[in-house]
Amino acid sequence: MSSSHERQVTIIALVMVLPALVLAFVLLWTGTLPPRTQWTLTVVISLVVLGGVASLRERVIRPLQTLSNMIAAICEQDYSLQARHANADDALGLAMLEMNTLMTELKERRLGALEATALLQRVMAEIDVAVLAFDDTGALRLVNAGGERLLAQPSERLLGRRAEELGLAGCLEGDAPRVMELGTGDRRGRYEMRRGLFRQGGRPHQFVVLADVSRALREEERLAWQRLIRVLGHEINNSLTPINSLAERLNTLLQRSPPEGELREDLQRGLGVIANRSEGLTRFLASYTKLAKLPPPTFASVDVASWVQRATRLESRLPVEIVPSPVVTLKADGDQLDQLLINLVANAVDAALATGGGVRVNWTTRGDSFELTVQDDGPGLPNSANLFVPFFTTKPGGTGIGLVLSRQIADAHSGTLVLANRAGARGCEARLTLPLQG
Repeated sequence: MSSSHERQVTIIALVMVLPALVLAFVLLWTGTLPPRTQWTLTVVISLVVLGGVASLRERVIRPLQTLSNMIAAICEQDYSLQARHANADDALGLAMLEMNTLMTELKERRLGALEATALLQRVMAEIDVAVLAFDDTGALRLVNAGGERLLAQPSERLLGRRAEELGLAGCLEGDAPRVMELGTGDRRGRYEMRRGLFRQGGRPHQFVVLADVSRALREEERLAWQRLIRVLGHEINNSLTPINSLAERLNTLLQRSPPEGELREDLQRGLGVIANRSEGLTRFLASYTKLAKLPPPTFASVDVASWVQRATRLESRLPVEIVPSPVVTLKADGDQLDQLLINLVANAVDAALATGGGVRVNWTTRGDSFELTVQDDGPGLPNSANLFVPFFTTKPGGTGIGLVLSRQIADAHSGTLVLANRAGARGCEARLTLPLQG
């Protein structure tokens, strides 16, 4: 069995001093010195030699042990060790200095990596974008707070589940980027999906980034509707003006020299139809002008209880129940919120009157958000796809702007407005969500 490095160093040192030591002992014991002196000098020489060998051994072995400890610390990602008394004038000291430099460099890099990781985690948590990563089997391996909100579940219940279970199979195939409709329940929206590849642990992964573009698309749609309304209004007004003028002129002539019999009745009936339709078109355009001219909100303190009582008091067809709810104050435009709630309550009452049911309003807070709900016991929504499309209405005589205007007000307050059928009960539920901080 081979001896250790330390033993070899000791043996080599002893072998190197052994001839001199033997010679010294020979000269010492063959001389004329007294025995006591000979023994004293023998002990002293032996101790000096052994001390020198031990010092040499320490001088050779200790730096190597220090380097070994530093390498072991590197393997354990501990970069706090530093070699002391390193001298750049000798090879071993230079190696110690280089090791110190390596330790410092690794320590700074690790600190930078930790800070970068902390920044990435903070950004991932704060951005309003869903970021998800799937492995090569389609199982979810990473999800940020935006993804939890999108899927309405905490990460503990999401990680490890397959994309098909989460309704995200379409995100792992097909063209990218593209716009998709995603979400759970009534919290669905349109998302821009982007996809990329990376490797982790030697296995291929796909990361998916989902950005909610619903509000941006609604804003583009709103601007398109406003441009269309302005064009229609201009053209219709240009046509209504001569039509009204001609109808009034004909009616005046009819009064001056009225014909007899059925001709007079036909003319009066025709002019009446023209006048009624002209007035109807004028009211129609006046209603849609609200969409094109809604001003930016003027924020002030709004007491929610007073706001709800004020808006529901205007509904005289049916008593509206206000469910006891917490005291909340919002920063919002009180006039615009009045119009929004009046529209929601009016729609709820319309539905409730059809079935003889009731209407309830309640509100609560969830974290940094305020949520108001208007429930009715009506027949429910047969189809919610066109609820927020201008000109679309299911009510006789409706203009189709109430819900569109209400959602436009909610968007202007950085909030959301969602309508859906109630879960487990008959009727519809309108949910308004606004930020608590204005």
